[in-house]
Amino acid sequence: MNQDKIKTLAQAVLHNEADAVKKLAQRIDDAFFKACELMLHCKGRIVVMGIGKSGHIGGKVAATLASTGTPAFFVHPAEASHGDMGMIVRSDVVMAFSNSGETEEIKTLLPLIKRLNVPLIALTGNPQSTLARNADAHIDVSVEKEACPLGLAPTTSSTAALAMADALAISLLEQRGFTEADFALSHPGGALGKRLLLRIFDIMHGGDRAPRILYSASLNEALVEMSKKGLGMTAIVDEQNKLLGIFTDGDLRRLLDHGQIDVHNIKIADVMVKNCKFTRADTLAAETLAMMQQYKINSLPVVDNDHKVVGAMNMHDLLRNGVI
Repeated sequence: MNQDKIKTLAQAVLHNEADAVKKLAQRIDDAFFKACELMLHCKGRIVVMGIGKSGHIGGKVAATLASTGTPAFFVHPAEASHGDMGMIVRSDVVMAFSNSGETEEIKTLLPLIKRLNVPLIALTGNPQSTLARNADAHIDVSVEKEACPLGLAPTTSSTAALAMADALAISLLEQRGFTEADFALSHPGGALGKRLLLRIFDIMHGGDRAPRILYSASLNEALVEMSKKGLGMTAIVDEQNKLLGIFTDGDLRRLLDHGQIDVHNIKIADVMVKNCKFTRADTLAAETLAMMQQYKINSLPVVDNDHKVVGAMNMHDLLRNGVI
């Protein structure tokens, strides 16, 4: 293998595709606006079509649209000719990808699309093609040459089509006022979804798993409770289970630094941290994380609206659930 030749060829591919994408900015015209308008006012879904590499691009574009506030799905043109055309209804908009604009499987569907009076958006590399001429909005994604040295494999052309479709998707996102919270709703399993949607009741240690002890207990009893529950802290409560304070591993170390202590006779009420920070069960985990980081807190009691302890949580819970 010739290392220098490989590097040179790889750089040429990237320069070729980058230049092609850069030139697409000049094609943001009335046709682009018309396509955005059709998609924005669509009462149904965007039905994306394409064959071969254009089909792979179409599948990705449908997923991008769906995840950014524009309901969409991919239909294979060949399957549409054998029944899947029934998936398209009059309230939909069809978006078709074809570099040549003469893909037979898509051309076969044109009369049916017209019969349904469904708007057609076409992204092709040939403005004079059959598909372009029959489209309600045609976007020119032609390129000067493919990155493939043979000029055969769809490379730069597919990259250009994908980039232009991304421009459409993001333009729609902005027009819809799509927010991070909206994005999280369609990505509940992702890091963003967890950061924006997860609440403390989803991750806290509730019920008997929450460390708590009465204010009349000794420090030794509090340490036993902390050891048993394994969260490095315990909440101190009154007879009505209302939060009075907190005691943590860090507080114990600071006590020991001040000299000998009698853990059996010292009351936890005398050494607990009063007016401590806390969180509520319905609080967003991300919000609680921000507060813990601000005050350099590792553990928190969880209380309800009556200030009664209902659980406890720490940084490990946030980490384990992907909030951090």
